[in-house]
Amino acid sequence: MTDDGGTFDRRRALSAVRVTTKKEFSMSLLGSLLGLALTLFMLVLIARLIIDWIGVLGDTPPALGKARDVVHRLTEPVIAPVRKVLKPVRLGGMQIDLAFTVVFIAVLVLRAIAYSL
Repeated sequence: MTDDGGTFDRRRALSAVRVTTKKEFSMSLLGSLLGLALTLFMLVLIARLIIDWIGVLGDTPPALGKARDVVHRLTEPVIAPVRKVLKPVRLGGMQIDLAFTVVFIAVLVLRAIAYSL
């Protein structure tokens, strides 16, 4: 921000500074809060994934069973409606829950949008 003589031009520098308006600040705050909520939900989804895989691989300790109940109670209201539309895919003796995958990807996309607000 210098004038033609190479000296600092204070007026041009101040006009270049972008002033954050109330609306921009509130949208930024709202986006950050929404992004934080989606990040926490994503962490709960990851916990569900890990706990479910531990249950598949072996016996579930009682403490892990309680954690599984809590994680399922938090995530099932979001996953269940998607599961009604996308049925699990059978591969031999195994099922792949596409609803979980779709919800996880949707959370990632919505989180990116929220943080960009």
